[in-house]
Amino acid sequence: MSYNLNSNKMFFLFILFFSTIISISSNSWFGCWIGLEINLLSFIPLMSNSLNLFASEASLKYFLTQSIASINFLFFTIMKMILFKNFEMNMMMILINSSLLMKMGSAPFHFWFPIIVEGLSWMNCFILMTWQKITPMILLSYYYNNNFLYLIMIFNVIIGAMGGLNQLSLRKLLAFSSINNMGWMLSALLISENLWLFYLLIYSFLLLIMCMLFYMFNMSYLNQLFIFNMNYMIKFLFLINFFSMGGLPPFLGFLPKWIIINFLILNKFYFMTFIFIMMSLIMLFFYIRIMYSSILFNYMKLKWFKILIKNKMIYFNSMFCCISLLGIIFSTFFFY
Repeated sequence: MSYNLNSNKMFFLFILFFSTIISISSNSWFGCWIGLEINLLSFIPLMSNSLNLFASEASLKYFLTQSIASINFLFFTIMKMILFKNFEMNMMMILINSSLLMKMGSAPFHFWFPIIVEGLSWMNCFILMTWQKITPMILLSYYYNNNFLYLIMIFNVIIGAMGGLNQLSLRKLLAFSSINNMGWMLSALLISENLWLFYLLIYSFLLLIMCMLFYMFNMSYLNQLFIFNMNYMIKFLFLINFFSMGGLPPFLGFLPKWIIINFLILNKFYFMTFIFIMMSLIMLFFYIRIMYSSILFNYMKLKWFKILIKNKMIYFNSMFCCISLLGIIFSTFFFY
């Protein structure tokens, strides 16, 4: 039974990968829409779980929101072929961009994203926050409105930073962190597709480490970081990754943000650079607040609940965490 379950998951993961290839290699909007629909229908079986009612509810909500975004995308692309006036074409461009932004969970169309992430497993959270954003972002790079995307980038970094301040759930915290990083990714996409790919790879690497750590320790809420009887080496691994996710120099997560800030300043986007940096400081504020509380405060621990890691994954994970420290070498070598 477990073999069949794993083989089914591998099949749907393959279809998920294949659907992205269809969309980004298509030479028509209709082919892109078909790839998006295959992507939707392959991810829902990965989300749904008969033993977990939250996962079933999340898969239903995901299907409804993605279907609405797909219908809007198809309708507006058909309308674009019919209308040819300047004003109407600009409006069609904004509407097509809005449907793609809704598919990737970007602000201000993010209403479904934290709710659905809350009901998923950590592996599905990782897929939703990384792989599921690739197709809409590449399609967005084909046809976009500059001024509209500048506004969306500012919305993303502000809502992502402010929304994570009062969260107790680790999944929602990473969801708002993903919304904040989406603003940085969109700005990288407007600068260069290579820079966007570089940012996406580093963000995916850091998020994978966080999801693996939370999965190994079976964590879902912030108070579990406080009351579990973990040794300080494990808490140090969390500290490194939270700092790197927030973009604190000189960790690895700071490197792509530093490159984007340089490009924004060179192109005289001073106000946008100021907003980006200030919102990153807010993200770092609640990351540091979490780790400061879990490491330095004297609180009641569950002394009878000692976490023991029986597999060797924690050693590989700690090795990956230390790779984040290589940002010290990279930032020194490239920029100083």
